[in-house]
Amino acid sequence: MSKTTAENYTTPSIFDDFKSLTKVRLALSVVFSSIAGYLLGVEHIDYFHILLLAIGGYAMVGASNTFNQIIEKDLDAKMQRTQNRPIPSGRVSKQNAFILASVMTILGVYLLFIINPITAMFGAISIFLYTSVYTPLKTLTPLSVFAGALPGAIPFMLGWVAASGEFGIEPGILFMIQFFWQFPHFWALGWWLYDDYKKGGFFMLPTGKRDKGTAIQIILYTIWTIIASLIPVLQITGDFMISPISAIIILALGIFMLYRAIQLYKTRETKAAKALMLASVSYISFIQIVYVLDKYIRLWV
Repeated sequence: MSKTTAENYTTPSIFDDFKSLTKVRLALSVVFSSIAGYLLGVEHIDYFHILLLAIGGYAMVGASNTFNQIIEKDLDAKMQRTQNRPIPSGRVSKQNAFILASVMTILGVYLLFIINPITAMFGAISIFLYTSVYTPLKTLTPLSVFAGALPGAIPFMLGWVAASGEFGIEPGILFMIQFFWQFPHFWALGWWLYDDYKKGGFFMLPTGKRDKGTAIQIILYTIWTIIASLIPVLQITGDFMISPISAIIILALGIFMLYRAIQLYKTRETKAAKALMLASVSYISFIQIVYVLDKYIRLWV
């Protein structure tokens, strides 16, 4: 293989840069949450609305992530895991990234507005909070995680709002579940990548350190996440309810996540934080699947 061919082979494509700017894995997980919320809230599935929600949701998240990378260009250049991103590496200019983010914002709001105006409103709020509140606070205070948990909790409930056209107790509990979940998830991530975040000047952990205080808070918020996830079995959350069998499954998933949190408290090792982060991702994905399956199995039966 010639030198030129090798360089062309290893150079990221425009599509690769687009995936990096929009953080494709994160964006797809958000779309997954939104569709799960939609399936929970809808009476008759409208596949056109699902398509609008998927594309519009991806555009909104992609816009937020791109704006975030524009703002954090110089900080990303300092960290090993982010220094090869399109903007700090120089492959994409800040101007072109801004155009992309702006176009995705307009497209996302428009597509969500077609579903209903309140869905578009919440989508626009999520971009504003992520870009204008969470991002600037990341280098100032550990409370940035609290600010980031607000837009981070919107996608799950956004799907229900897209299905029903209104905000009530059902999307409220969906929001609460994903809100509490954000803390053990991002604190585990912050613990795992502590040294790299430190290079960029980011404050992710509640005490600022990988210490007992942070580990205890991770355990407490994991417990709150489990409790919030089980509330629908009490049948006090309107049309959003689950069967006792599904509650047992969710409790088992929660106990596993709590086990990982306790292991982090005991060992305070980086590998334990990574294990908890992966367990948290599995938890939120699986409970959403359980919620949806529970609803449709009960309907079919």
